[in-house]
Amino acid sequence: MNEPALEKHRPTLLSALRKLGGKATVGDVVTATGVPADDVRAGLKSLLESRRGHLAVSESGELLYEFHPRLLERDAEPLVERLKRQGWALFKGGFKAWIVIMLVVYFVIFVALVLAALFAQQRAGGDRRSGGWSGGSSRGGPFHIGDFWLWYWLMGNRWPVGRPYYGRRWERTLGKDEKVPFYKKVFAFVFGPDDPRPDQQQKDRSVLRLIQARNGVLSATELIQHTALPMPQAEEEMARLVASYGGEPVVSPDGGLVYAFPEVMLSAHGAIRAAEPKAAWQRLERPAEVTGNELKDNVIVGAINGFNLVAAATAPWFIFPRLGMGGVAAFVGLVAVPVVYSLMFFAVPGLRALAVRRENRRRERRNVRRALLGLVYEMSLGKGAGVMVAPATAHVAQHLKLQKVTQAQVESALHELAAEFDADVEPDPEGNLIFRFPALRRDFAAAEAMRKVLELDRQALGPIVYHSGDTDAEAGRRELEAFDRALAEARETDLGRYIPGPGVAFENDWDVVAGAYERR
Repeated sequence: MNEPALEKHRPTLLSALRKLGGKATVGDVVTATGVPADDVRAGLKSLLESRRGHLAVSESGELLYEFHPRLLERDAEPLVERLKRQGWALFKGGFKAWIVIMLVVYFVIFVALVLAALFAQQRAGGDRRSGGWSGGSSRGGPFHIGDFWLWYWLMGNRWPVGRPYYGRRWERTLGKDEKVPFYKKVFAFVFGPDDPRPDQQQKDRSVLRLIQARNGVLSATELIQHTALPMPQAEEEMARLVASYGGEPVVSPDGGLVYAFPEVMLSAHGAIRAAEPKAAWQRLERPAEVTGNELKDNVIVGAINGFNLVAAATAPWFIFPRLGMGGVAAFVGLVAVPVVYSLMFFAVPGLRALAVRRENRRRERRNVRRALLGLVYEMSLGKGAGVMVAPATAHVAQHLKLQKVTQAQVESALHELAAEFDADVEPDPEGNLIFRFPALRRDFAAAEAMRKVLELDRQALGPIVYHSGDTDAEAGRRELEAFDRALAEARETDLGRYIPGPGVAFENDWDVVAGAYERR
């Protein structure tokens, strides 16, 4: 169905799905709308790309489309969360502009005033007002606001406005001629480093490489191997990938559901040979940082703001009397405003530190899951053995040396994986639980069997699996025989080849968004 026809039928399909509670077969929607079956099938597939939904398969092999009952869009954000995010963005943008004015300008002003006050004190009774202002600010003092070196230090050399700063680790990867301007580190001190935000196409590249490496056929368990997503989210993501990249759900004769992507395997340059991307346990999440700056940069920023705070707070007793200043305007401009600003300057990162701590706890749990997935896949595909809590805890602790790992964490994560993969859990004679994941191995074997049947990487004739002259019984027998041959070959295949080496590493998000300028 072309795009105009799709847009024409979309309201009708959405209305029918709402009445059906989001769950329907192609026949359900055809009956409810009168739209031709081919158009309904194409329309439902397209909706999987934009709406939250899953594909399921019935015992009879029919596809079942399951959307959220309210047909939520995939990127839908609750109103409260959206308002919070927009409010924070407005505050952040306004405070950044205030930083440029307050931190630098007030620093220069207070340096000049403090020098003038000290000079006036030394004169012991001279003209404080004239002596004060002639001592430090108007004629080429070292902190004159027009000094070129100061603005070069703050703004950097040829650094485009809007280019992100991802923190010190990223900064070390830059060329010698690329110097991050200091104002970026000031912003990072308050709000943290910029957060790399790859768009969906950028995030899909490694998944597409995985599909190509697996000869155009992928199962949800294989996607989990790469992404560490929970099973429900992995199944939803597979549905989106099918809609986005010309995929097709394929039901194996034993009732398993895998996904074939023939278009991804077509190339104008011959056979596709893609390298396997890293598994999820080889791409751990780094701890989030409060500022992302080097310690020396934080010291400099903190010292500047600290100086402003102390100078403003003590101005009524130190600066004002010596320079003959006073009045409401002086108090508001040189005491109240800079004191409030300086306290907020320190308070924002202090409050953010609490949020960063919570986020790091979430990352630690996800890293435990990733490391544990590596062990589960290795034992299930390579050795065909079960997983026990104590050895699993030792395995995870060995690979996550930067964080503390408890047996309770690992056991909880194992139970979650057992629920996702329909694992068999039984005690040994000593009462220790053994987790076995036969369904995981079956899914890999089914995907491997369909690779051998479809042969998307070869694009050549294999054994005849369909003939127009066959009766229904002969066609069914031929299909089962073909799958049995492929399944037998898959079982004899060393599925452990899909398990990468045991090494782990951290993933840098900015590598995903590399470009002329990193997109946020």
